[in-house]
Amino acid sequence: MKTAREQIRVDGSSMNLFSAQPDGAGPLPAVVVIQHQYGVDKFMEEMTERFARDGYFAICPDLYHRDGPDCKDDGPTRRGRARDANIINDVNATMAHLRGNKLVDSKRVAILGFCMGGRVAYLMAAASKDFKAAITWYGGSCFRQWGDGPTPIERTAQISCPIQGHFGATDQNPTLEDMAKIDAELTKHGKSHDFFVYEKTGHGFMDPHHPDRYVEKSDRESWARGLEFLRRHLAG
Repeated sequence: MKTAREQIRVDGSSMNLFSAQPDGAGPLPAVVVIQHQYGVDKFMEEMTERFARDGYFAICPDLYHRDGPDCKDDGPTRRGRARDANIINDVNATMAHLRGNKLVDSKRVAILGFCMGGRVAYLMAAASKDFKAAITWYGGSCFRQWGDGPTPIERTAQISCPIQGHFGATDQNPTLEDMAKIDAELTKHGKSHDFFVYEKTGHGFMDPHHPDRYVEKSDRESWARGLEFLRRHLAG
């Protein structure tokens, strides 16, 4: 496996990209990995590498690049400045970058994320037709506006790919009530989806750097389900 750090220009700003390339020749299926609210930190780089070890070209864009390289604000503060219009531009720019990579099969790309990244995966499943599948790990705030425009849940009718969701039974954002509302909206619009609930599990259960939240069993089970979902929808 090889990793790389690159920059591309988006809206007049330099956006960092962290990517991980599996061993072997292309063209490879790919996943766009979307950060949690703490940014592209060690956990996000590890998850990007984890997908590469399972055969996917994985790339993680830094959605906080508009804050500038010297920003010292914490993750929740930076997340509060995020706007969907900017996020859509950032993810579209990441996809354009992937299309220029000869190792990547740009017709076999999924988007997935954790925490705010799960929300972005849902958003982009509706805002773009580039993705063949989307996975949301405990993606909250789908009923909230980030800037002008519709919320992710209000975009459900435009979703163009299957969605898989992983939720903690004791999570407070999203709650199981939130999950039920999302499930009902997807069903209403005839969108293919599979949701899974993990008992004795709260928010952030995939992140071992937060041992008070990490749940190894839920990590292992959701990861296996996610890989099976990707294999099914990104088959060559």
